[in-house]
Amino acid sequence: MERPSPIAALKAVLPEAVWTEDADRIAPRLSEWRGRWRGETPIMLLPRNTAEVSACVRACAELGLPITTQGGNTGLVGGQIPLGEVLLSTERLTAVRQVSPLDDALTVESGVTLLQAQQAAAEVERLFPLSLAAEGTATVGGVISTNAGGTAVLRYGVMRDLVLGIEAVLPDGRVFKGLRALRKNNTGYDLKQLFIGAEGTLGVVTAATLKLFPVMRSRATAMVGLNDPEAAIRLLALAKSETGGGVDAFELMKRIGIELVLQHIPDTREPLDRPSPWYVLLELASGEPGAAEAALPRVLERALSERLILDAAIAQNAAQAAAFWRLREEQSAGQKPEGPGWKHDVSVPVSQVAAFIDQATAAAESTCTGARVSAFGHVGDGNIHFDVLMPSGGDRAAFEAAREEGSRRIHDIADQLSGSISAEHGLGRLKTAEAARYKDPVELDLQRAVRAALDPRRLMNPGVLF
Repeated sequence: MERPSPIAALKAVLPEAVWTEDADRIAPRLSEWRGRWRGETPIMLLPRNTAEVSACVRACAELGLPITTQGGNTGLVGGQIPLGEVLLSTERLTAVRQVSPLDDALTVESGVTLLQAQQAAAEVERLFPLSLAAEGTATVGGVISTNAGGTAVLRYGVMRDLVLGIEAVLPDGRVFKGLRALRKNNTGYDLKQLFIGAEGTLGVVTAATLKLFPVMRSRATAMVGLNDPEAAIRLLALAKSETGGGVDAFELMKRIGIELVLQHIPDTREPLDRPSPWYVLLELASGEPGAAEAALPRVLERALSERLILDAAIAQNAAQAAAFWRLREEQSAGQKPEGPGWKHDVSVPVSQVAAFIDQATAAAESTCTGARVSAFGHVGDGNIHFDVLMPSGGDRAAFEAAREEGSRRIHDIADQLSGSISAEHGLGRLKTAEAARYKDPVELDLQRAVRAALDPRRLMNPGVLF
């Protein structure tokens, strides 16, 4: 008798409710936002709880079927797109399991979106601070897998700093039960950290316990115009000193980025009376009512007196603050109609941000004459999204042909400044091979040893990481 195919065998051992071969249902999961990858999969698994995730992973392991796990499909480096692997979606893992304001902890399943986690915290007058442009779609599991940061890292840290516990299904189907709301637990290796930033290579995160914080009672937002990134770094230091650590967000944007948002995104407007070469979105927050509103004018007056800034506008209400934030959050969307770009998600020490932007801009312009640089990002934590856009009216083929050399030169500069070629997007399929160039051999050996110990057949997201 002829043996059934591995996919037929998989379907035979799993309930029909947890898998689909419907091409129309699967299609939206096979491409990512930038359109750079188009994947394929023989089947999509849709488990509804941890037990079903375990059953799915165990069955795939027994049949030797590789798996790519996907959350909200907002990743930008292709790590969530299957190239022939079984696709396991966490879209049904949406339970808010527990909210504990006395513990300042929230336990949710991995398919819960960041926005839903924020709302669950707000219902008990707490704050879950991780915020990014795709928070309505990005899931907790996906953000854990890439160790994303967002706009509040300066004050609260990246996802790694916000996770207290994790539940995950291992590559053999066993369940790691690490959900705890403890701040202190010195009983050996902190195993939950293995899954944060692992991009699905060590298992499937099914739930997490997250840190919550007090709600800030005072918040003030300003858009500031400056001459250059060096002035922005000095403004950041001044604001931190003046407020005693009250800076909640500090986002840098080049003028071209603002122009593209104004051109391509409806219902946006100039933030200041006069254009500036660079802009900073500065937000202060405090638990004391009125404190941030009082501090922001003081910070800006001192910055003006020290000639750090050219102009500034303080948001007078929530709508104006949201309008300022929209100019920042739509930076990538504003670029999209301009055609292809070389995208870079790098980090360097904050003190080196200006040097990186200067050197990387020179490298981009010398690699491709007429290339347009749009740099923006979370300067408070040294994370710059350094995007190189095709020259206006330029030759697309020539621009694409220069991508590899240009990106390598830019990443070399980040590395020379003690930085990283991936700050918050992960490596995915885009950067895995390149990242090995910058890794210390011992570090690579350690990473490979961990993966080999948990997934010796490399069945979990096989095209990603080392």
